[in-house]
Amino acid sequence: MTKASEGQPIWPKYAWLDGSIVEWGSAKVHVFVHGLHYGTGVFEGIRGYYDSGAIKIFRLEDHMKRLFRSAKMIHMEIPYTVEQLIEATRELISVNGFRSDIYIRPIAFRGLGSFGLRARNPVNVAIIAIEFGKYLKPDGIRCMVSSWRKPSGDSFPVETKATANYLLYHLSSLEAAEHGFDEAILLDAEGYVSEGAGENIFIVREGRLITPPVYGSILEGITRDTVTRVAREMLGVEVIERRIRRAELYIADEIFLTGTAAEIVPVIEVDGRTIGTGKPGELTRKIQAIYHQIVVGKVEMFRSWVTEVPIA
Repeated sequence: MTKASEGQPIWPKYAWLDGSIVEWGSAKVHVFVHGLHYGTGVFEGIRGYYDSGAIKIFRLEDHMKRLFRSAKMIHMEIPYTVEQLIEATRELISVNGFRSDIYIRPIAFRGLGSFGLRARNPVNVAIIAIEFGKYLKPDGIRCMVSSWRKPSGDSFPVETKATANYLLYHLSSLEAAEHGFDEAILLDAEGYVSEGAGENIFIVREGRLITPPVYGSILEGITRDTVTRVAREMLGVEVIERRIRRAELYIADEIFLTGTAAEIVPVIEVDGRTIGTGKPGELTRKIQAIYHQIVVGKVEMFRSWVTEVPIA
């Protein structure tokens, strides 16, 4: 499956909705739910990799914990525990019997009840899992700096993975596609580099990794954290968290984006400027290779990040 949704995905047999496994076609909510009208919802994106007769879910617990942090930020109480949603995810994958890589999306949103902006309607929770391949081109993408910007943290809860936040990424992604690019890069309210349209960003300069800080209007990505630890603990590479000027993108030795859906994606062009040699850089390729070993549990020091669900 690619980013621009060229083609209909293959739907699974079952979804999980409000405590029960239900048939895919029955996983429905009312058109009047609060989350649909006001974006009062939070979600996660989690990958599962089919390997050796099992689906191997990467950093499942960390994703579920972030879901609860996002919910707390917007005054939403999820009526389940982290452990219950982890078990529900395992059950859902098992009954669907996936034999390919998958994408898992838990989502919590305010449901049916009052219509006003002050409403604290009951919270519905769903988990879906679908077959899922590459989201962006793993051998290099062309990016543009979007005209849309990330708002500052005092105007909007940019730290949350909230459904409302993703209108911005939708608009910036459409803008990039309309101009012939694969992906957008967003600046923050002060004009510094923030992130991609749904991904964190790293640049390489003189052998060091540089990435925007958590106060730079970014989502604190789980893949971002993985890359940071790989670079420091496995490769001995210095990782610097600081603001990045737009012009630094053009003169970077390497650039790559990170995210659960995107994984590790080299950027080979920004705004018509070739990055490095115009091919994925050496450090990017090293991190890509290690990452793909980690997510299927083949790197012992990070083995605890992988949750296995055997497929009968």
